Amino acid sequence: MIEKVKKNYFLIIGTFLFLYFFFNLLDGERGLLSLIKKENLLTKLKLDEKLLKNEIQNLEFKNSLLTKNFDKDYVETLLREKFIYSMNNEKIYILKNDN
Repeated sequence: MIEKVKKNYFLIIGTFLFLYFFFNLLDGERGLLSLIKKENLLTKLKLDEKLLKNEIQNLEFKNSLLTKNFDKDYVETLLREKFIYSMNNEKIYILKNDN
């Protein structure tokens, strides 16, 4: 038995090293599967960043309408939306979503 092991020593060690490197290539913290997961997470975070930047830009624009360039029309639309405010002899139609 020992004779066979001595003859095939390099084959056995080579097989174990190949299996070790193969499994570490695919799995593990720096493996191929981990790389794919991290790339997917990166694309998701970039998309979230774009959405948040657009939302911030929209809020800054609305804030500028209330502070720097005081827009009376915008204030009127806010009052109508939030408080269902109306003028005399004005009809208001409220549409409800059934969803």
